[in-house]
Amino acid sequence: MKRCPECRRDYYDDTLFYCLDDGNALLEGPASVDEPATAILSEPGAASAVSSAEPVATGFRSDGESSESKTAILSHAGAEAEPQSKLGEATERQSLSAHQAAKPRENVGSRQRQLAVVGIAVLILIGGFFGYRYFAPTKQIESIAVMPFVNESGNADVEYLSDGMTETLISSLTRLPNLSVKARSSVFRYKGKEIETKTIGKELNVQAILNGRVVQRGDQLTLSLELVDVATENAIWSQQYTRKQTDLVLLQTEIVHDVSSKLKSKLSGADLAKVEKNYTANAEAYQLYLKGKYSANKFTKKGFQQSIDYFNQAIALDPNYSSAYSGLAYAYILLDDWFELPSESAPKARETAKKALAINEEDVDAHVVLGMVAHWYDWDWVTAEREFKRSLELNPKNTDSYTYYAFFLAAMGRDDEARAIARQGLQVDPLSSGTNFGIAATLVFSHRWDEAIEHLRKAIELDPNYWFHHSYLGRSYEQKGMMLEAIAEFKLALGLDDQQSENWAGLGHAYAVSGKKAEAQKMIDEMIKRSSQNIYVAPYNVAVIYAGLGEKDKAFEWLERAYSDRAYYLSVYLTTDERLDSLHSDPRFKDLVRRMGLPE
Repeated sequence: MKRCPECRRDYYDDTLFYCLDDGNALLEGPASVDEPATAILSEPGAASAVSSAEPVATGFRSDGESSESKTAILSHAGAEAEPQSKLGEATERQSLSAHQAAKPRENVGSRQRQLAVVGIAVLILIGGFFGYRYFAPTKQIESIAVMPFVNESGNADVEYLSDGMTETLISSLTRLPNLSVKARSSVFRYKGKEIETKTIGKELNVQAILNGRVVQRGDQLTLSLELVDVATENAIWSQQYTRKQTDLVLLQTEIVHDVSSKLKSKLSGADLAKVEKNYTANAEAYQLYLKGKYSANKFTKKGFQQSIDYFNQAIALDPNYSSAYSGLAYAYILLDDWFELPSESAPKARETAKKALAINEEDVDAHVVLGMVAHWYDWDWVTAEREFKRSLELNPKNTDSYTYYAFFLAAMGRDDEARAIARQGLQVDPLSSGTNFGIAATLVFSHRWDEAIEHLRKAIELDPNYWFHHSYLGRSYEQKGMMLEAIAEFKLALGLDDQQSENWAGLGHAYAVSGKKAEAQKMIDEMIKRSSQNIYVAPYNVAVIYAGLGEKDKAFEWLERAYSDRAYYLSVYLTTDERLDSLHSDPRFKDLVRRMGLPE
């Protein structure tokens, strides 16, 4: 016997796997005695509960049957209320009685048996057809790319909504087991481009693609979705949603539920709970959170500052919004030593990450940020590694966890482990610019220039507008003696973000080691000038240029300033940066490494 866990319907046909009423997977055993059992299907020798008194299952016809036969049929049709053992005994006795009563009419009984066989065969064929038609397992999708939703509102200010809903859906679907979901960095490179479905599917190596279009008119939001089979380019499913903007949180939940149910033939309650989980019921707070994510993803000083404002507004509306806290923590830690004094940004990152975890201990982003704070600012290596491992335990598909953990391992002198972790991140999403950069960075740290160049070129192909990729490629070219190419890459990086002092340091050091000392000094002068204008300049990056010029005393002077600031650059770069190799033999360098607790 099987039962439906939702409607409590009982089934005696062990070949069925799904409920005929609601499609839920059947469980072994009868329904609870406190709840009604609603049906008996296809029990051998039993009358169908849905037929009146038609004895189809027993092989008897109602015309010309004896009184004993009628009694047998009626008593068996009502046997559902009796214990199973008694039911079996009654069936056996009734069959014997009917057989004895039918002896004088053997020819009639023979015809009845023939009709019974035909009737059973017909029932089996019909049942088989509908079983195949409605319950045969469909092709299960195991890989998907959620393409950037297209903003068709004619208003660029709504771009945060189309991007944010895409990113939220990607994040939710990654919680499904055994489903490969392409990361944001993989799919957003297609934004604004008209490319055929088969081409995208081949490049991303996925079975299905989800396309979406967003239109906002006043307070009304319309979202059109289409799930496409890459192999056939046919639409598997499409749906249009029209809701008030105040219903945005419920809409997101509905979309996640509908899409996930189309990807999997059957989702468990636990799976549904994971993908449908919301962290706020406040639609306005959710929109502010999406604006914060949209701004932070620009990876610029202005973008981070805007995101902080949006996240704080979201928290003001919903003080229990854990994702807003972890988003805020991310913005703070990424300002650290890039655009802001570490002592101003890192403690705020730690505080807000802890608030996120106090609300939701399973907030992956908050654990990653705590790992970054422990590594970059606290110089607490044990806590850093624990937090990175915890983030991967919670979500093995989170590519940021692999990248930042790999940076930590490289700083600890564990180069083989660093590359292994970075490669795991690359395996999660091989077409992500971030994962390609992650492995490239570990190769730069271990001075494997040719391999680093290969992955950096791939990262730039995937995202040509991120300065970090060009900066590291410039460093690799420089170490290969390709100075013209190196300077060209550093200039590209500086052109992409001239507020990032690391770009000034890269170009200045390349000038210094190629004999262009006057140009290198101009880089230093410009950085010091900016610092005097209350524009934050990381002291470490000034030290890098002085090291290139061979001015060791000034290099150590600026490294000491970085030490006083508890600089991110020291904990990540001090022992891995090839541009400081000329300082390693100096006792002052060894003393700095010792004071920080880094492996010597």
